[in-house]
Amino acid sequence: MKSADVVIVGTGASGLFHALFLPQDYKVIMITKKGVEDSDSFLAQGGISALKNPEDYDAYFEDTMKAGHYENDKGAVKKMILESPEIIQDLKDYDVRFDLKDGEIEFTREGGHSTFRILHHEDMTGREITSHLYEKVKQRSNIEIMTNCVMLDIIEKDGMCKGVVYQDSEGRVDAIQASDTVLATGGLGGLFRNSTNFPHLTADSLAICLRHNVALENVNYIQIHPTTFYSKKPGRRFLISESVRGEGAYLFNKDGERFTDELKPRDVVTAAIREQMKKDDSDHVYLSVMHLDGDRVRQRFPNIYKQCLKEGYDMTKEPIPVTPAQHYFMGGVKVNLDSKTSMDHLYAVGETSCNGVHGKNRLASNSLLEALVFAKAAAKDIKEHPVLQDEPVSVDLEYYHGKIEKLADENRKLVLDEIKRKDRTFYDQWCNDEN
Repeated sequence: MKSADVVIVGTGASGLFHALFLPQDYKVIMITKKGVEDSDSFLAQGGISALKNPEDYDAYFEDTMKAGHYENDKGAVKKMILESPEIIQDLKDYDVRFDLKDGEIEFTREGGHSTFRILHHEDMTGREITSHLYEKVKQRSNIEIMTNCVMLDIIEKDGMCKGVVYQDSEGRVDAIQASDTVLATGGLGGLFRNSTNFPHLTADSLAICLRHNVALENVNYIQIHPTTFYSKKPGRRFLISESVRGEGAYLFNKDGERFTDELKPRDVVTAAIREQMKKDDSDHVYLSVMHLDGDRVRQRFPNIYKQCLKEGYDMTKEPIPVTPAQHYFMGGVKVNLDSKTSMDHLYAVGETSCNGVHGKNRLASNSLLEALVFAKAAAKDIKEHPVLQDEPVSVDLEYYHGKIEKLADENRKLVLDEIKRKDRTFYDQWCNDEN
């Protein structure tokens, strides 16, 4: 059995950022289910929201609350917005680059935002941020990263979390005892047939928390992104960023007619697209930037442009087919504003957590910001509450041998059943493979 001061499960933006703010004399072990870059943080296209100036606070707060159907935790929203300038400065200190115009930050706008407040790096903001965080983590001698390790369980003793049980890349089952454990395992797109997420993101942490009676929150609050590239090929759906609509793209029906306000919040646009597909008897609609400057489109969205070319579409010359798909998880493991769960010494950050900041529907480009703000808060709380090393815990590793595949199937069923229990209508519409 290995030991650490902190074990972090996941190497996306929230896990990496959290690790960087832990004391450098702490021994930190990070494990991840696949490779480090196989996280949705690397896929994030649009950008990261931030408070432009003090005068923008009320509008930003209202935009976030309105998008979340006013079910947001107001304290979490306030914390996220007020700390956003500090987070942007942290990222700049870690050499993250944001697009400039005339030497100043170039802000863009996306659906649900009343003004331009989103920083971006081309259309690969997530990769720009997360890759730089990863480079900084690699420079820390106190942080060890273990890839291709699947979390099987958490270690519970006297109602407290004492680490994790995992299967390594060679198929061996082992454990890591830790004073504090941080779940940064991402979303649940792997449970859906059509998703922008990596397929290995199957909400294992939610199932494990259910088994240990760790509180969850709003597991049925699952965002469907209105515009993913339509394809009949199996596998992950390629996201057509909301920022494309923010820059002025139109949505067309089969007759080339606009049918909705493209800058409404995601759930509103998704509903409009589904209604239009029903009217058109089609499984997709069209997104067009043909009326925009082609050079600007290629410069602003180089990755999306290249991907569409691979699929046989020049988006500057013809509309591209798009359809809704599962994209983001607003619910998750219930946490407070320090990212603490209902179990002592167990934290959750990023998409797998639910601090209430997003409410029922996430405002565009709040995901990266929320992940970083509350990952940093968790690191601060761990630092302020040091734990004396305990006696070694006993873990029956034999219990897990021969049960790995069965456990994965049970995890999937546990989470889907919980979604069904909370919202049968959503389950029947999006989670049932027959639909």
